[in-house]
Amino acid sequence: GDRVRAYIFDVRRETRGPQIFLSRTHPQFMAKLFAQEVPEIYDGIVEIKAVARDPGSRAKIGVISRDSSVDPVGACVGMRGSRVQAVVGELQGEKIDIIPWSEDQATFLVNALQPAEVAKVVLDEEGGNRIEVVVPEEQLSLAIGQRGQNVRLASQLTGLDIDILTEEEESKRRQAEFNARTQLFMDSLDLDEFFAQLLVAEGFTNLEEVAYVEQGELLAIDGVDEGTADELQARARDHLEAAGGEAAVGRERPAEVAHSDDRNREITLQTEFAGDLLRQPLDVVTDAAHTVGTQVGQVFSQPGRPDTGRVGEFFGGDDVHATAAEGPEHPQVHR
Repeated sequence: GDRVRAYIFDVRRETRGPQIFLSRTHPQFMAKLFAQEVPEIYDGIVEIKAVARDPGSRAKIGVISRDSSVDPVGACVGMRGSRVQAVVGELQGEKIDIIPWSEDQATFLVNALQPAEVAKVVLDEEGGNRIEVVVPEEQLSLAIGQRGQNVRLASQLTGLDIDILTEEEESKRRQAEFNARTQLFMDSLDLDEFFAQLLVAEGFTNLEEVAYVEQGELLAIDGVDEGTADELQARARDHLEAAGGEAAVGRERPAEVAHSDDRNREITLQTEFAGDLLRQPLDVVTDAAHTVGTQVGQVFSQPGRPDTGRVGEFFGGDDVHATAAEGPEHPQVHR
């Protein structure tokens, strides 16, 4: 004789008559309970954008307000938590995290991983659903949650595949990527180590990008003139054609660019700061790009040269730094 609330999620016509399927574990069951308890949701002022549940244990709900004067989270919580407690009671103690929804994917993800603090979010530049989240070492267990519950619910709520890394793990991975790309350019283009590192620092990740990028992007690198850019692209195209690379198949080779008859000459950067380069440490890759000296290939073969290996400590690959505010409330977002 007890009254039971449930969500009608399906009605089917079968031989024995229409069948009504009820559920108390469906995510929309929680959404309907909030609509009953929160007048702002019923009136359309506050909208439930997403719900993720681990029935009987924990849930996350993303809400947004269409009225700037109404706090969507506060409206769902109610005075002294009365509204949310009514929903929790109906769900027999299921814990509920109410998350402010945001159109910005990174911001919503950071909110969804609460109570863990996020240091950095790395978005998939190809527009995929996979996303990397970097957290401090002491926040790793909190971000993952018991038996992976927190990250699993955050993934369901945002619709993203989330990879969680510690800051140390991310640093090692980026270091390995930086070194691998540097070695690729050194071996394939016959470049000096420092010049190869500069290409990686400017965002070049493979030979196809060097070979077919607009020349203006190469000229934007300090110290690269037209002759150097022509030589770089010619070497990259020759290597791709010789290797039968897929990227070269079907591409019409542009008209031959004018470059030195001596194809084996060293590619060097033309600036006026060779003396400064030898006297200053390479603290960051971007600083190195502005202090590189004349005839880099020769400069770095001299005794007492700076430790170019330090450049690899700083990642300058294919991620574009969109925001870099420090602190858990403003994690760095990379694309």
